Amino acid sequence: MFDKFREECGVVGVFGHPEAATLAYLSLYALQHRGQESAGIVASNGEALIAHRGMGLVADIFNQDILSRLEGRLAIGHNRYSTSGSTVIKNCQPFVVEWAQGALAIAHNGNLVNADELRAQLEVRGSIFQSTVDSEVIIHLIAASQGDTLTNRIVDALSQVRGAYSLVFLTEDRLVATRDPDGFRPLVLGRLPEGGVIAASETCALDLVNATYERDVEPGEIVIVSARGVESVKPFAPRPKHQCVFEYIYFARPDSRVFGRNVYEVRKELGRQLARESGVAADIVIPVPDSGVPAAIGFAEEAKLPFEMGLIRNHYVGRTFIEPQSSIRHFGVKVKLNALREVLAGRRVVVVDDSIVRGTTSRKLVQMIRQAGAREVHMRISSPPTTHPCFYGIDTPTRGELIASAHSVEEIREYLGADSLAYLSERGMYAFTRNGGEGFCDACFTGRYPVAPVDEGPVRQLHLFEARDRSSRGAVARRDGA
Repeated sequence: MFDKFREECGVVGVFGHPEAATLAYLSLYALQHRGQESAGIVASNGEALIAHRGMGLVADIFNQDILSRLEGRLAIGHNRYSTSGSTVIKNCQPFVVEWAQGALAIAHNGNLVNADELRAQLEVRGSIFQSTVDSEVIIHLIAASQGDTLTNRIVDALSQVRGAYSLVFLTEDRLVATRDPDGFRPLVLGRLPEGGVIAASETCALDLVNATYERDVEPGEIVIVSARGVESVKPFAPRPKHQCVFEYIYFARPDSRVFGRNVYEVRKELGRQLARESGVAADIVIPVPDSGVPAAIGFAEEAKLPFEMGLIRNHYVGRTFIEPQSSIRHFGVKVKLNALREVLAGRRVVVVDDSIVRGTTSRKLVQMIRQAGAREVHMRISSPPTTHPCFYGIDTPTRGELIASAHSVEEIREYLGADSLAYLSERGMYAFTRNGGEGFCDACFTGRYPVAPVDEGPVRQLHLFEARDRSSRGAVARRDGA
């Protein structure tokens, strides 16, 4: 399988449309890239909440009969890739609970760094958890709050959590959308042609249902949509923004507008800057599909080299496949990508990818390209070396598994078997911002965590990872599948 960071989750909320659940379903289709483990939709008919959740892809979980049962003019939906909790049906979102104020559903994109600490405190006070997902902590905090309104209870709950969250809540008659004060994860608001409101992780979901993008939900803002209209509450003290820069590099769909910018254009600019910093004598530029394509186009334009598709991706590979008992070289990579000999043979090739995580896939790709006849292979990465894990909603390997955490660029180049290797500089990564990267989180590249993890959680793990790195520092292991 590909050696990549795993996407986080996608959320959507719809208010004021007679087919709210169907619009949520279509939006989850558009957001499928953000999570492929499970999906769910909760709809409100004004009197009760009706839910359907399942494991797998959106197309496998929902059909016309199921959607017809999700009646109402309000709905929220969720695509999941697990960043906390195991991959089981009980961890599928949205979560639905009955409490003193009625019914409440929640869908969450992000990760709370103090979830374990809060969970332990709640359990001591008698809370019983149904899942192992940190999102459920927020529900229990809302239920335990003494606030006199749902909005005040949400404010009370969110004032106790730390970390990343883009949330949508649903009651019988209201939709609530909010982002954490740092603004780690994206969340946008749109207006439906019929006059309803939609909130979603990315604007590509709005495009699919013909909604008009209005604005981003601001960091620390709580938006309440009801029969009274759209209301905004900003209860938290302003904080510096820490928007995830990896949304631009890899996670978001290229056709989305994230944090105020089009993702495709940003990725092209990253490629252009990469060519300015690390140009090399070559014949062609090829991307590692699909996420490396815009950066490779930008690199080729800046370097004035032909852009070619030297690696062809099989888009119809499922989540599992049966490997042959006999040995097929690089099978795990070849089932998804194949090198095109007619493009590569005899050429000096620049290969552009968005990141290197463990390095195992990149190594196999270099070998595959050489086997297709390439004369030289030059790897170019449109982000800085990934040296630290993320604790804000991205499923990343441990620090000890990140190849750049303990090895120099030259050591990595030697492991990959490339003729040269260059990463985009940290400064170059922010060339598109014109402000030096102010307002972004880049902890996975720098180790500068804007919200410190708790002592007994990720920080302790970091210390363990660093100790293990020090004890194992040396040449990169010469084996596949590490």
